[in-house]
Amino acid sequence: MASPVKVYGPTLSTAVSRVLACLLEKDVQFQLLPVNMAKGEHKKPDYLKIQPFGQVPAFQDENITLFESRSINRYICDKYGHQGNKGLYGTNPLEKASIDQWIEAEGQSFNPPSSILVFQLAFAPRMKIKQDENLIRQNEEKLKKVLDVYEKRLGESQYLAGDAFTLADLSHLPNIQYLVNGTDRAELFTARKNVGRWWDEISSRESWKKVVDMQTSPPPS
Repeated sequence: MASPVKVYGPTLSTAVSRVLACLLEKDVQFQLLPVNMAKGEHKKPDYLKIQPFGQVPAFQDENITLFESRSINRYICDKYGHQGNKGLYGTNPLEKASIDQWIEAEGQSFNPPSSILVFQLAFAPRMKIKQDENLIRQNEEKLKKVLDVYEKRLGESQYLAGDAFTLADLSHLPNIQYLVNGTDRAELFTARKNVGRWWDEISSRESWKKVVDMQTSPPPS
């Protein structure tokens, strides 16, 4: 039996949780190795040998090490295409192109403003950091414009890349989870009919429920 892949990082990290959701969708055995960033473990020499930039996640499978969550997920889907959710990254070039297009939209248009809002609204208060109201306001407006595009798209198809759940949808789960359940900005998503319906569907997947359970009951570091 092949050794489980290794994922380094805290479950509360949006990038780490994105990878965990993919592994669960694909039924890939994995070993989660927590990295306590509050204690600076990501800057220690042993971890820097694995991830020289001192970021999370780090992902190891046999003799390969990868760092970026979306690239990791594509690798998982390609290598383990025969198991789990076989259509997660499409089954033909056209489907993959559509999925890649929406992953790009997530990374370039959705992630920047939503990540700033996650930090400012969900994490800054916990860390006793003063919130930047101007930054919040600017990025809320940016996110609204992105979600208006999503609202139109999701009125045309059940999911972003078509009528099946794919990596395009999965990539959005971590940030929306924080904004809907950890801040007072849930209406950004729930007030939009199609976006709200989409969020209800993707957040109800068993894979994501397991990730959320891991976040609320993380393993000891």
